Amino acid sequence: MSDDVRKKYGDIINLPHHHSPTRPKMSNYDRAAQFSPFAALTGHADAIKETARKTEEFNEPSDDMKAVINKKLLFLVEKLETRPEVTITYFQPDEKKSGGSYITVTGTVAKIKNYERVIQMSTGETIPIDRVTEIDGDVFSDIVDII
Repeated sequence: MSDDVRKKYGDIINLPHHHSPTRPKMSNYDRAAQFSPFAALTGHADAIKETARKTEEFNEPSDDMKAVINKKLLFLVEKLETRPEVTITYFQPDEKKSGGSYITVTGTVAKIKNYERVIQMSTGETIPIDRVTEIDGDVFSDIVDII
């Protein structure tokens, strides 16, 4: 050390390190955390991921396809006692942005609620009839005039 530093700080340079009698000693990990980088734009990375997430547009089924879906639904109403298993593809609108995604569900139909315009599956899931784009299943194999 230079002589100037010794003269300037000589009265305190050899004093013992101060320890607070009321506060516990901070760990090295906690001390280091004070100087770690922080997220100045909280949620920015999540917003970028949300913007980059792809959605699909709803393609309205043709009138012919709607007629086929309606015939299949009427047939299913007649066969509900047999608990038919079907595969239904429908459009689920996205809650956060325009568009959505196509979801395919395979399961047993419990009810078809015409007034509410929904198909209720045995799992409790409800599918809006107006968003259905395709219905398939072994239950339709005997009917030729629907397809």
